[in-house]
Amino acid sequence: MTNFWTGKKILLTGGAGFLGTHIVENLLEKRAVSKDQIVIPRKESSDLRIWDNCRKAVENIDVIIHLAARVGGIGFNQKYPGTLFYDNIMMGVQLIEAARMAKIEKFVQVGTVCAYPKFTPTPFKEDDLWNGYPEETNAPYGIAKKALLVMAQAYREQYGMNIIYLLPVNLYGPGDNFDLDSSHVIPALVRKFTEAIGRDEKQVIIWGTGKASREFLYVEDAAEGIIASTEKYNKRAPVNLGSGKEVTISQLVKTIADITGFKGEVVWDTSKPDGQPRRCLDTTRAKIEFDFEAKTNLVDGLQKTIEWYQKTSKEIDD
Repeated sequence: MTNFWTGKKILLTGGAGFLGTHIVENLLEKRAVSKDQIVIPRKESSDLRIWDNCRKAVENIDVIIHLAARVGGIGFNQKYPGTLFYDNIMMGVQLIEAARMAKIEKFVQVGTVCAYPKFTPTPFKEDDLWNGYPEETNAPYGIAKKALLVMAQAYREQYGMNIIYLLPVNLYGPGDNFDLDSSHVIPALVRKFTEAIGRDEKQVIIWGTGKASREFLYVEDAAEGIIASTEKYNKRAPVNLGSGKEVTISQLVKTIADITGFKGEVVWDTSKPDGQPRRCLDTTRAKIEFDFEAKTNLVDGLQKTIEWYQKTSKEIDD
């Protein structure tokens, strides 16, 4: 427990989304934060791409955790690169500037692992962030987010603004986006295998070769890491948030197929891109600076995610 949150008004952008709902739950249940301390702007009435909305959103706020982002999987990134760049950079730039003008006490900017260079040596260290260009399919999104790190550091230097920057790896868990047009790899696989079983299909087609690797962080762990950093971290250097565990896509596919009970054939569509060849973070800095370590192993997290999805999809069908 910490008294950091006592009496503070918190602006949580993206608070109604996948990660945001878990942060709210953590704040309410583990930090004794009350509901009236948390302000969650909604896109319908407070589009953060519009300057006046950002200015109004920060009024009477003490702490900002900026999660709101336009995101998607490889296919979505390829289809909407301009949208991803514009929406993410405009929301971040305007909200940071509005926060500076309002003299906000603390600003937490949540970035992305997509900001790292395509061929970063694994495990990715924060100091490697500028040693190359991001993987092409997610570069517009990654660069938009990385530009906010530059802004954060510049505002700290010039204005003394207490703004920190986090680099979470791929997240997953209950409440994720399972829309096949925009989802990331784990929810897409969970849905594909679950639906194949329901339709008695003998084959599932998966993008790429299966050789690429990824690291995944269970959403409840990510929420804890973000909250812990808000409470304890006050430096200019970016910080990785991850599990530190690397898995190939082919291994991931086998694990999800086994948990869902899919017995058919997996067909790799090698005409589709793999994305970044490898992803695995060095999480030493998070452990040293605010004692964060992921608690949920991948198999347990996948089981919880699959159970949630299958229960939720069944309720929708009923």
